[in-house]
Amino acid sequence: MAIVVQKYGGTSVGSIERIKNVAKRVIKARTSGKEVVVVVSAMAGETDRLIGLIKEITDDPPPREYDMVVSAGEQVSAGLLAITLCNMGCRAKALLAYQIPIITDSRHTSARIERINTESILKELEKGYVVVIAGFQGVDRAGNITTLGRGGSDTSAVALASALGAELCEIYTDVDGIYTTDPSIYEKARKLKKISYDEMLEMASLGAKVLQTRSVEFAKKYNVRLLVRSSFRDVEGTLVCKEDEEMEKVVVSGVTYNKDEAKISVVRVPDKPGIAARIFRPLTEEGINVDMIVQNISHDGFTDLTFTVSEKDFKRAFELVKRVAQEIGAKDVEGDTSIAKVSIVGAGMRSHAGVASRMFETLAKEGINIQMISTSEIKISCVVDVKYTELAVRVLHDAFGLEEEEVKEEK
Repeated sequence: MAIVVQKYGGTSVGSIERIKNVAKRVIKARTSGKEVVVVVSAMAGETDRLIGLIKEITDDPPPREYDMVVSAGEQVSAGLLAITLCNMGCRAKALLAYQIPIITDSRHTSARIERINTESILKELEKGYVVVIAGFQGVDRAGNITTLGRGGSDTSAVALASALGAELCEIYTDVDGIYTTDPSIYEKARKLKKISYDEMLEMASLGAKVLQTRSVEFAKKYNVRLLVRSSFRDVEGTLVCKEDEEMEKVVVSGVTYNKDEAKISVVRVPDKPGIAARIFRPLTEEGINVDMIVQNISHDGFTDLTFTVSEKDFKRAFELVKRVAQEIGAKDVEGDTSIAKVSIVGAGMRSHAGVASRMFETLAKEGINIQMISTSEIKISCVVDVKYTELAVRVLHDAFGLEEEEVKEEK
């Protein structure tokens, strides 16, 4: 029988009643002739509760012990779902990462999967069991528990689907698919029937919270088809898959935003080889990710350098850059946390002209000033004042006709 991997997020298993609803979905898939492997997150709020307990002791716990604590939530969810399935007459067995095993590297709190031994899973499936697996966790070669980073259960599910050769990986969550934009800020947001891996990667990295970026990267690399569905409503979801010709006809597929942004500007920087490396090296060493970078044209041997980081990293990044600025003789360092990044994404941008100008003209008509611009083949991002975020999303959504069902081609 074909194997299907189903992943259920924290809200989907947030109570015993919801776990019972999950069990019904699993049984329905099983009775339709599928072999089912289920990956579960911790119950909603549980990981935060466990982290809170750690913080009551220290803000700097040993990473190995940190992983041991925060991985416990998924163990509880897996056990509870397996018990529920058994109680409903469906044979089920819960497995933790070390029992499979899911082998990772030893980078605690952000480990990467190296190998999955599927033998134990396949044996249980052959015996007629539904296999329920604790997501988010792995084990390194020394036998230590590791975790894959927040949202890592998505990555667990995709990696397992790839290793098992599953025909589909279903991601069940509290939304019923991928939308053209956030429905909570614009009622015209429309659910997409399908979206390419590349588009989903861009949307996930630019602020869309439905799927973890690493899980989409994994799915693209190993060609795992993802179906994002609601665990609360029995409606059609969104398929994440290889790009096809129909997708390229759509110029823009979605508008995303991210308010977790901060801007740092280094004023009057000596324009010499190696200066940029000196500015960014300390950030790299501290694990601070730099997003957009803009450098002005040099005048009289000096230039201005502006870049963005996550708002949570702003204070650390600002202090590091101030220190370097003094060393290299820059005039000043300025910071701004009242910004947001608004982006349009679409595979059709590769083959259609005029997309950027339409975006810029649309924002200009609303008096929205663009502070920074970044582009790739299939996305354009603009940094704007945070107070204009929702307005920018709505007018761009309208400008590219994203509420319309039919495929629109650029004229």
